Amino acid sequence: MDKCVFVHTNERQWLGALVAEYSFRRNSANPDAFDVRFIHTKDYPFLAAKEGQSFLRGGTSRVWHMDDLQSFTPLRFMPPRLMDYQGRAVVTDPDVFAVGDVNELLERDMGDTAIMGRHRSGKSEKGYQVATSVMLLDCARLQHWDVEKEFGQLFSSEKDYKEWMVLAYENPANIGYLEDCWNDFDNLDDNTRLIHNTKRRTQPWKTGLPVDFTPANKFKNKPLLASLNRLRAKVFGEYGLLGHYKEHPDKSQEAFFFGLLKECIASGHVSEDLVRQEISKNHVRHDAFEVLDRTPNLEARAA
Repeated sequence: MDKCVFVHTNERQWLGALVAEYSFRRNSANPDAFDVRFIHTKDYPFLAAKEGQSFLRGGTSRVWHMDDLQSFTPLRFMPPRLMDYQGRAVVTDPDVFAVGDVNELLERDMGDTAIMGRHRSGKSEKGYQVATSVMLLDCARLQHWDVEKEFGQLFSSEKDYKEWMVLAYENPANIGYLEDCWNDFDNLDDNTRLIHNTKRRTQPWKTGLPVDFTPANKFKNKPLLASLNRLRAKVFGEYGLLGHYKEHPDKSQEAFFFGLLKECIASGHVSEDLVRQEISKNHVRHDAFEVLDRTPNLEARAA
């Protein structure tokens, strides 16, 4: 098929990925018009080969860990190869869920661009940055993407992870910008097409669990705090003293995710046993079934 939605993921976000897959089909008026496929870290050993090695991120040295919540991010550049450099692809993070019809995005006029994504930031100095957590791709025009090579360049300091992720190395002429509603950052309203629970600390299915992600480096210009943060990681481990996931401030977003999960279980797309397994691994909040019990049914799916 010449249209595909790819959800890239790892073990820690597997339940989110399954719910995302379901949402794309549920909320499309023509779900047979496209495929939905996973890109999973376990299938790409070049990622695990760098475990414990230092790479360049935001101008500073960081350590690559496969058990980090977002170890899947390099794989967002895989779809053109997986599509044999043909057709259209949408690639999303596993914490992105369809509210509207993703097929509208797959059929969108891309003009002269090869890549479309929303602006990552509203700040003028960051206007060039693309939020690559959701991208629309013209795969035939992206034969220059070589994920394994570019991933390796992070460890030789030839490229910076942060710049790679925002498409800073891409020809600007190849890039177009989507409306924010196609990657709505922790916002759910009547205009939202794809909702992205991008604030990791408040992801609705993680509430109460110990934090298992490496926070962004906000101490680059504060040497004392940066030193204390490195000491914390060295003494207590990468995620030590980082606290726990918090409740999402918007209850409607919690209800939307668990409404989707409720339907996934009822339809057999996700089993109760799988949810229990994910709870036992600390990948899903321990009160998930209690939340499911109090979650109202979602409105009828798209016609």
